[in-house]
Amino acid sequence: MLLLFAPTGAGTRGSTQPASAPEPVALEDISILLTERAHTLRSHPGQVSFPGGRAEPTDHDLVATALRETNEEVGVEPETVEVAGILPPLNLSVSSHDVSPVLGWWPRPGRVWAREPAEVASVLQVRIADLVDPANRFRVGSPSGWVGPAFNAGGLLVWGFTAMVLADVLHVAGWDVPWDESDVRALPEGLGARNA
Repeated sequence: MLLLFAPTGAGTRGSTQPASAPEPVALEDISILLTERAHTLRSHPGQVSFPGGRAEPTDHDLVATALRETNEEVGVEPETVEVAGILPPLNLSVSSHDVSPVLGWWPRPGRVWAREPAEVASVLQVRIADLVDPANRFRVGSPSGWVGPAFNAGGLLVWGFTAMVLADVLHVAGWDVPWDESDVRALPEGLGARNA
């Protein structure tokens, strides 16, 4: 999967600085790309996720997999992404898969769309400032007793594995701000029976 950060707002305007000198970008001007999975998928239907998928024999490495999948799903051209690195593999226990998050920076964002409607219902570029806004942060609990982080991202619920990764990345990056962790809401009906 690809955690693709990009400048938004003022950060997307042209810079007069040389290409070798990166333009400073304020937190308010950074976004992350998320997808709403197609509602017809057997696994995690309608849930918000990062773009990505399974490796194919033609993929040179995990970075190639993340970039290819992101291109296929939402149209991001691989050569426009600056790869910052790969995080240690994470185990997605509900489906017994290991997931390797690739960190990317998209310095000149282009058009994104649900290029593969069988997999992607919609694409969101959500400002980090909106994600860390305490009004958009809470926790969700399922009938099974599971409780985890959640976000309101443009009216969509981000929860489960995606929210856990997102919460950890925001914390490690130092972008986290205090929020009401006692605010635990029930998952919307039907989501608790699906994979997190």
